[in-house]
Amino acid sequence: MQPPSFPGAVAPERSRHVESLGIRLQVHEWGDPKATPIVMSHGMFDHGRGFDLLAPYLAERFRVVSFDARGHGDSGWAESYTWDMDVADIVNVWRSTGRRCFLLGHSKGGGQTIDAAIAFPDEVFAVIDLDGFGPPPEGFHHHRREELAQKTIPQRMAMYLDGRRAAAGSRAWRAYESFDDLVKRRGQQNPMLDEAWLRYFVYHAAREDEDGWRWKVDPHAAGGFGPWRPDWISYAGLRVPMLAVIGSIPDTWGPLPEEILAARLGTAQRVERATVEGSGHFIHMEKPAQTAELVLDFADRHGE
Repeated sequence: MQPPSFPGAVAPERSRHVESLGIRLQVHEWGDPKATPIVMSHGMFDHGRGFDLLAPYLAERFRVVSFDARGHGDSGWAESYTWDMDVADIVNVWRSTGRRCFLLGHSKGGGQTIDAAIAFPDEVFAVIDLDGFGPPPEGFHHHRREELAQKTIPQRMAMYLDGRRAAAGSRAWRAYESFDDLVKRRGQQNPMLDEAWLRYFVYHAAREDEDGWRWKVDPHAAGGFGPWRPDWISYAGLRVPMLAVIGSIPDTWGPLPEEILAARLGTAQRVERATVEGSGHFIHMEKPAQTAELVLDFADRHGE
């Protein structure tokens, strides 16, 4: 199958690998290698090529670096996945550039970039978080949400470990008969994304085997990292400036109700907020030009 194209999507100009905690991470780059880096982290079940629309805008002034998180895309798989491992991977990728950098993260990647910047503030200019402020207290819509809401953290951990044991015998997704079936499946989760873009995005998220098409992501990674609460991210500990971006249109994954989001961001020392009109949760895919304009303006005021 020929790789799909999409207007405005630009493949990485360079690719390389970074070893992090025993895992080989696939790294993608655009722009001048000598420019200030902006390191971008994707969300759950996504991959670094999901920034192919945003990257060319930013690459006019930055060394743009994205990567496939462990267990995702073309990066290696681990025996287990934790939030702190992902945070450490972000740190190791930006340190591989040898420069102080900006951090940009979407969804889960947004929350993790905040924790990375909290840990090493002297190595980061600022953080851009694209709708990565965690789920509402009751969690995202889930068929087991009511059951989970009644469980304590130890009970939820036990459920998570039981699920891991049950899945230990198989670490492969079922094969889909056709590539179009995968596109349709992703479209059900992300109804606001253009079908042509979904074909481009899914192509880099999947592989073709003898018996059909499968997601590249490790099922263990896609299953999450155990019990987690959004209030475990301490925005009050963030010493660098943050741009907090949401979309104007509620969809499956965001944005949070304003009262919840305001309370979470209210403890941050130096936060600016912005809303991208006409966008849902996948801001950088749905409105890349508008997102880039916000990022570049913010970076101009907080860079070298």
